[in-house]
Amino acid sequence: MKIRQKDIKEIVKQKYDQIAKGSNREGQASSCCGGSDCCSGDDYSVFNDDYSGLQGYNQEADLGLGCGIPVDYADLREGDTVLDLGSGAGNDCFVARSLVGDEGFVYGLDFSKEMVKKARKNAIRMGYENMTFLLGEIEAMPLGDNTAHKVLSNCVLNLVPDKSRAFAEVSRVLKPGGSFCISDVVTIGDLPEPVLKSAEMYAGCVAGAIARDEYLDIIKKTGFSDIQVHKEKQIVLPDEMLADYLSSEELETFRSSNRGIYSITVSARKPS
Repeated sequence: MKIRQKDIKEIVKQKYDQIAKGSNREGQASSCCGGSDCCSGDDYSVFNDDYSGLQGYNQEADLGLGCGIPVDYADLREGDTVLDLGSGAGNDCFVARSLVGDEGFVYGLDFSKEMVKKARKNAIRMGYENMTFLLGEIEAMPLGDNTAHKVLSNCVLNLVPDKSRAFAEVSRVLKPGGSFCISDVVTIGDLPEPVLKSAEMYAGCVAGAIARDEYLDIIKKTGFSDIQVHKEKQIVLPDEMLADYLSSEELETFRSSNRGIYSITVSARKPS
């Protein structure tokens, strides 16, 4: 039976708490929601991009749970106020801080208490004062209107049940003329249920992912402009896994199509 979105969210919260309590990156990134029908035995490394060469990179904050590098396309500038949604241990926040400088400010928001605690410890260890990590939900952010110049998020909004509400909140906290850059998980094309289930088991919590066009349409309907998809990367499911569900002819047809699970990095602007 397919797990409901709100159940996925609770499973993810519990798993992220467990990951945050861990002491090393290896093994932590292999599961975002542990032993469940959502994604048992999954592997997020098929999404993850290498941050290690970026200015501000903090290895202790990199748990390998992302699916892109949104800061690459966010046009962060010195003095900007930045908000990272689903900030985890602070990986994107520390890179963002290096770009906005001492005059900027970085907020991190996460719904996992343990992740917030870990991120705060990392910030203290680094001696950073112009950043703070908040506990809260993306659908009801504990921040005022027009707070941030830029909003970031990395492989998180696909797990939010009400994506329309989430993007409405992104718009609310952005300053007029501000922008977001988000890396996330989407689907392209109609996927057979067995293929989707195998993807959920193999590649992390993609159970909350929606169709790419639907995702972009939500952004447009929220009122954002200048919508750009900067990068797409497909999750390539192993043939031996798909062979359990598809005949050789069906597998060949599937491989020759562009149907599948993708990570995308998309940006858009709030009208001024």
